[in-house]
Amino acid sequence: MQKPFVLVRGHLLSVARNNTSLEEIRDGGLLIDDKGSIVKAGEFFSLQKDYPSAAIRDHSGSYILPSFFDTHIHFPQLDMIGSCAEELLLWLQRYTFPREAAFRGKNDFVRLAATHFVDELVSNGTTTAVVYSSSCGDATDLLFEEFERRGIRGIIGKTSMDRHCPPEIAVDTQKDREWTDDLIKRWHGKDERLFYALTPRFAPSCTNEMMSMLSEVYASDPSLYLQTHYAENQNEIKWVADLFPDSKSYLDVYDSRGLLGARTILGHSIHTDASDEALLLDHGVVISHCPTSNLFLGSGLFKGQSYLAQKQKVTLGTDIGAGTSFSQWQTMNEAYKVAQLRQERLSPSDIFALATVSAAEHLGFKNLGRLDEGFSADYQIVDPSARAILKRHVTVAETAEERLAALIHFADDRCLKGLHIQGT
Repeated sequence: MQKPFVLVRGHLLSVARNNTSLEEIRDGGLLIDDKGSIVKAGEFFSLQKDYPSAAIRDHSGSYILPSFFDTHIHFPQLDMIGSCAEELLLWLQRYTFPREAAFRGKNDFVRLAATHFVDELVSNGTTTAVVYSSSCGDATDLLFEEFERRGIRGIIGKTSMDRHCPPEIAVDTQKDREWTDDLIKRWHGKDERLFYALTPRFAPSCTNEMMSMLSEVYASDPSLYLQTHYAENQNEIKWVADLFPDSKSYLDVYDSRGLLGARTILGHSIHTDASDEALLLDHGVVISHCPTSNLFLGSGLFKGQSYLAQKQKVTLGTDIGAGTSFSQWQTMNEAYKVAQLRQERLSPSDIFALATVSAAEHLGFKNLGRLDEGFSADYQIVDPSARAILKRHVTVAETAEERLAALIHFADDRCLKGLHIQGT
């Protein structure tokens, strides 16, 4: 007896196996099994002929795309998107720390915020997010609960900081370790969808004692992630040099304390030199490019083409709340413009990969991010007719790259007609 299959019909568009080009099937089908895995991707009528009993989900006229990864986003900054300040360090003092102080405990405010946060992720096609929570373990636990309830994938960490921040959000090393151990025990690896990321905010906010503790935990379990900020802003870099005069560089602060590795995710990484880049590559560090944030705070222009040429592990993050949109379409749009300002060339497929298959591979999810045999059926349905300008552009576009460019520049949450994780 033939297994129960679902056959999803639509315009398939995904990064090809070579990671350098697009695979497009204009009247395509995804054959999905009862475990939520893609059995085949191909021409719709051919698959329908071979699997006549498959239940059909017909989305003709809409695009079927891999769902998005967001590799850098802050849960407790939900309410401060678009809050203007001169630059990063002033912005942290004026808006970030006061807002984050409200995200403490398990209460209705935090619970509702978690619901709204996940609402925004899924309404923008994101099914996997790497998240900075607040410094409170209880609030972080609640965020994990919301991710679990909604069935989306998350790499989440309680932000660790014990200096250069208001006392109400500072947590001493002992309490931080207690919360960290509890969160890892409860959530890390749960259902193969939820994972823990050790989260020193950035070097200035952590004492040597705090970083040593986090390094010890990181070394104890190779499946853990670690996320932090790095080289976002020139004033930040000067401050780090003042705080750590014995370190050779900002990156050396992390390296000498055992915080760099293949599961380390560094937000920004804008202002680097050749020695920094060699060290990043040597450790296999994952880099999260956050263009809307970098432009909003005037932090600098990310060297995307250069990093990709070096084979650095580059991904894409919205960086809410300095970032101004939960939409990875908008983030890709701005990533393209940042490259243009640097006189660099990034193709639509280069940029799309950063939020799909490249992010999946770099984070260790080998069966996500592509519409291909053996991959999990994590996909989104995007209807270009939801925006007249988008429909017009995809209609006149002559190549897959041009059609993807139209999506990058014109698609938004109005176009999302469905989002599926493991086929459901």
